[in-house]
Amino acid sequence: MKKRYRYLIAGALAGLTNGLFGAGGGLFLVPLLIRWIGLEEKRAFATSVAIMLPLSVASYVIFCFKGGNVWGDALPYLIGGVLGGLLSAKFFSRISTVWLHRLFGMLILYGGVKAVLLL
Repeated sequence: MKKRYRYLIAGALAGLTNGLFGAGGGLFLVPLLIRWIGLEEKRAFATSVAIMLPLSVASYVIFCFKGGNVWGDALPYLIGGVLGGLLSAKFFSRISTVWLHRLFGMLILYGGVKAVLLL
């Protein structure tokens, strides 16, 4: 029963972050999936990606119901994102967990510095 609450809390944090900021739910999910749920690190990263797709779709649908529609703005990035996703999927299986941690940490650090300095 305790593990079920951890699933709900991790999902709620990811959904809240994704809904408020348009992304970032994985920043909560990856560490929680590793420490709370006990997933192996690479599996936690992959699971986070799988969770974020439906959360992103749900956020976008709610945004559209409230009068927003940004398909025209998003389409060029979506095409690049799909290509980047395919490339990273091939790269993911070859990268060590240590380097995956380092890259994830650099991404978090970059985002944090950028947010604090409002660049």
